[in-house]
Amino acid sequence: MLAVTRQRMIVEMLQENGAVKVSELSELLQVSEKTIREDLEKLEDKGILRRIHGGAVLADDDGIPPVLGSASAQASVRLKEKEAIADHAIAHIQEGDIIALDGGSTTLQIAVRLRNEPLTVVTNDVLIIRELAAKEHIRLVVPGGYRHRNLLTIQGQWDWLRKLNIHKLFLSTTGIHLEYGLTIFTEEHVALKRLLLECSRQIFCVADHSKFDKGALLTFATLEQVDTIITDYGLAPHVAEKYRAHGVHVEIAVQNSQ
Repeated sequence: MLAVTRQRMIVEMLQENGAVKVSELSELLQVSEKTIREDLEKLEDKGILRRIHGGAVLADDDGIPPVLGSASAQASVRLKEKEAIADHAIAHIQEGDIIALDGGSTTLQIAVRLRNEPLTVVTNDVLIIRELAAKEHIRLVVPGGYRHRNLLTIQGQWDWLRKLNIHKLFLSTTGIHLEYGLTIFTEEHVALKRLLLECSRQIFCVADHSKFDKGALLTFATLEQVDTIITDYGLAPHVAEKYRAHGVHVEIAVQNSQ
């Protein structure tokens, strides 16, 4: 079994149970306890878990597993920050643009704020589709496929997306890290994200401040592939400067006065 497969299984068990034991993982995955401890160490380095004596627990400071939390629970976490990011992102969108909205709670807030005006939006997010379907002046492009039972996105084959000329892509991510780049837990999302990166002229990553210095299991983009990261006012100034010093363009959304 590949290390990445084994580590993904460990994360899934953590998300289901909240904690794992080295001895149980060793028996279940048929590898030595030394190998399991090395896996846990690597996952801890990425900010995914916290090692404890004999095992590990989730390190997610929201208290919501990154993949298996309900959609409503995930959407409510740092809602004010996500709303501020969306308000800032909207300023980059002009009438007539062709944009892509990656799946996620922050991109959903962008969809909520889009005016009912001539615009083309490419998305596979079920909640974003529902939000934009009622705005008749927006041309909605939805990749065909199926909805995975544990995901709020449509899955399928999307090579035809390479034919599209997307002006602006708004990406979501689980982690932003100087070494690992943009990362997520869910393998099913990687292919579409990379395709959208290929066919987009300008790329924005929209992510709240808690995503910085975090690394999930799978890298889908390097920081060099992203033109701008839009985050919120909660990002510590020294963290913002650290990323800017490495050539990352970071824009900070202001706190809403309401």
